[in-house]
Amino acid sequence: MNAQESKHRANTLGTVSSRAAAQDPSAGHFRAMTLFDESTSTVSAARNMVGGCLQDWGLGHMVDDARLVVSELVGNVVHHAVPDDCLTRPGAARRIDVLVKAWPGWLFIGVADEDSTPPDLPAGEFVSPELVGDFSEAMLPDRGRGLLIIQRLADAVWWSPREQGGKTVWCRFDLDGTT
Repeated sequence: MNAQESKHRANTLGTVSSRAAAQDPSAGHFRAMTLFDESTSTVSAARNMVGGCLQDWGLGHMVDDARLVVSELVGNVVHHAVPDDCLTRPGAARRIDVLVKAWPGWLFIGVADEDSTPPDLPAGEFVSPELVGDFSEAMLPDRGRGLLIIQRLADAVWWSPREQGGKTVWCRFDLDGTT
């Protein structure tokens, strides 16, 4: 075999194994979608993309929780995010990136926006539910209830700044040994 044939064979083998790896759940999955908040269907599009991914990846049991989480995250961007001056010109549609990553044992959902302001993640339970009694509604915060819902559904919630400005809010679901 000459050098040209050897190089072609190595490239072909690498391509085949990469394609096979994309179909192998143990290699993980990734999907991303960029939306521009210029229509009433922005949240719906994100929900549908996440639900479709999870069905395709055999994670149908996670669809309801994941769709609710992405609805809350994208809804927060639509209703609360104010783009940094350097990213979007005034009046322009806001960019929203939705990221879904499945790795053996975990599911990650991230929603990125153009606002560098940290989200108001609820600090957690300050008062024992037993002490609240029949007045649990009084303990709900005035704002940030969507993030509180996300914290209750997901196993972890955090945010990270983006290099080019803006931030990504992440959540992680532990899959208990499923893909």
